[in-house]
Amino acid sequence: MTPEQIQQLIVAHIPDATVAVSGGDGNFVANVTSDAFDGLTPIKRHKLVYACVNDEIVSGELHALTIVAKTPAELA
Repeated sequence: MTPEQIQQLIVAHIPDATVAVSGGDGNFVANVTSDAFDGLTPIKRHKLVYACVNDEIVSGELHALTIVAKTPAELA
């Protein structure tokens, strides 16, 4: 997988998200900013992002994804 493919998968499931993905060889870091995270615990935020790429994780195409999930207000 490429960082761009992961970014597209996340945006497809969380349309208002701003996503930046880096890494390679199955190990990536996704910085995701979305209002969808408002009021969610860090674990629920991560589950929301993992759900976007679950098929790729199950297939082994994506080995590891580190997630940084914040709301726009948390970046201000």
